[in-house]
Amino acid sequence: MPADTSFFPIGTPGQPWGAQEKAQWRAMQTVKRSYADEVVRRIEQLGDRFEVSQYGQLDYGSEQFPLFCLRSRQWDDALPVALVTGGVHGYETSGVHGALQFVDKHAEAYAGRINLLVAPCVSPWGYERIQRWNAEAIDPNRSFRTPSPAQESAAILALVAPLDGRVVMHIDLHETTDSDESEFRPALAARDGVAYEPDSIPDGFYLVGDSENPQPAFQQAVIAAVAKVTHIAPADAQGQIIGSPVVAPGVINYTLKRSGLCAGATNAIYTTTTEVYPDSPRATPQQCNDAQVAAVCAALDYALANP
Repeated sequence: MPADTSFFPIGTPGQPWGAQEKAQWRAMQTVKRSYADEVVRRIEQLGDRFEVSQYGQLDYGSEQFPLFCLRSRQWDDALPVALVTGGVHGYETSGVHGALQFVDKHAEAYAGRINLLVAPCVSPWGYERIQRWNAEAIDPNRSFRTPSPAQESAAILALVAPLDGRVVMHIDLHETTDSDESEFRPALAARDGVAYEPDSIPDGFYLVGDSENPQPAFQQAVIAAVAKVTHIAPADAQGQIIGSPVVAPGVINYTLKRSGLCAGATNAIYTTTTEVYPDSPRATPQQCNDAQVAAVCAALDYALANP
């Protein structure tokens, strides 16, 4: 029986999207906020305290988006490296602004102990349109493999390639939103020509660790720090969060590298993906940013204490 894609306005039931459907989807996306004003300007303001460099550029027709990262100004090749990424899914606001808040308020406290590399907005086209995918209807967070189908993912992989073997911690900052269920999961099913299976959205913060390198004590250190800022998502009636078994309070595991997830972009020993729930009545936008910052600091503290 063909899949029912009547839940989404683009596509033919049972058939994956082709170029025409992707163009139709792209035409529906409109600019809702400014990467230059809200992100690039803040990065530039940090340039007096951190090294700002452009590590790539997205080219989508007439639109170009320079990609920026921040590094410790006192970079020391004798020290290990910690990687912080945000905005891999451009619509996940606290990932971007949590990363920038961490750099502004806390990063200097780690000077001389670890080199920091922060890419706060991996997907600026998606940031401006509050969209999960890039302009080619590709999910960057399933594209961290070589060769990558996504410009955004390829740029990060090129950025970290020279640091192979030196990155000890990578934390990737994300959100799980109500729009995941109302828009993005239906769009994914329609794009792939498969049936849409409704799911629920966890109310609270959780982490996605690596099933092939779970590091449970590291994950729990991050959860404990975030619990002081916002609530941790409980397991559902099946003992799961978004369809995966809960292995510890607020923690599930994926195969990061095999799934093409950003947190698997390096061979770091300590890796995790944060998931904040900004639509919760129990959390404010600032609280979501604070939760991301707490997660980054706790991850760094654990990595430094457990080399």
